[in-house]
Amino acid sequence: MKESIRIGAAFAGLVIGAGFASGQEILQFFTSFGYWGIVGSLVATALFAFVGANLTRLGSRMHSVSHKSAIYKICGRPLGVFVDVVITFFLFGVAVVMFSGAGALFKEQFGIPAAAGSAFLVIAAVLTVLLNVQKVISLISAVTPFLIVLVLILAGYSILTADLSMSEIVRLAGEQDRAAPNWLLSGALYVSFNIACSASMLVVMGGTEKNPKVAAMGGAIGGTILGLLILLLNLAMLAKVDVAGGASMPTLALAGEISPVLSYIMAIVLLGMIYNTAVGMLYSFTARVSEPGTGRFKATVITVGIAGFCLSFIGFVSLVGTLYPITGYLGFTLMLAVFVQWFRSFGRRSRPGAILTKG
Repeated sequence: MKESIRIGAAFAGLVIGAGFASGQEILQFFTSFGYWGIVGSLVATALFAFVGANLTRLGSRMHSVSHKSAIYKICGRPLGVFVDVVITFFLFGVAVVMFSGAGALFKEQFGIPAAAGSAFLVIAAVLTVLLNVQKVISLISAVTPFLIVLVLILAGYSILTADLSMSEIVRLAGEQDRAAPNWLLSGALYVSFNIACSASMLVVMGGTEKNPKVAAMGGAIGGTILGLLILLLNLAMLAKVDVAGGASMPTLALAGEISPVLSYIMAIVLLGMIYNTAVGMLYSFTARVSEPGTGRFKATVITVGIAGFCLSFIGFVSLVGTLYPITGYLGFTLMLAVFVQWFRSFGRRSRPGAILTKG
């Protein structure tokens, strides 16, 4: 059970990036649909647990040290190449969203121009990747537990002090930008783009566990943790949609309602999450197109950083509302392949004589 919890916590930490922490993802994918968004968060919980369990189980069975073999196993070679390209594209896209998110954070919390905030993060991320400062990354990764505590505080405060009527909540929620036409598709899209981003690490995490059942349980635990956090943050923003709605960083706005000090603490935690995600995505993307440690790798890191900075001017809210759904639609390919793989495996297990012939 201890190993399952370890894998589950790692899975949750992988997905809880800056977009989640800022609340912008939850606002567009769930809160914007009012009370139906609560149902959508339950759908997302089930999908996260199911897909997470199957990817970690597969990683354990294949003793995966890289996602490629597992992706090709699930999708087959032609489709696997497509999914691989989608994952690579998304790595760069998320880095751009993080650069833009830093700009939004600096502007909203500190009154510093967004361009300066984005430039600060780009320089910090590029230097970290070039210098391979692993200790710094590990230190910043430690902010994830603090984020979970803050989410619990925000949810508790918002729900207990809610003063909006049901009709007002529904009206204000309906005025927010939506990531998809309906709540069911939106919940599925949210899982899809997150799985597209985390699939590579999920199968590798599964590969570290010899027992496929233990690995699968870890994936299921991680998915359930994510679902509960989505639900809590969604309830918090529904209860205070008049405060969270329209803000680039909804969780920052909610924290400011409680205390200016908590708002600054939240800003620091968010900046840590943004930095950590940006470094991870920048390194992963660059390592996919050039060999780490070479002169070409260093040049590519700088080029990608500059390109990401330029694209960050599209805006944090617009990027979340455009890039994530597009990647989510593409990521459905991987999710569908996981379902097909599961049905095939289930069919083999349920055939008469399967147990007798297994050995």
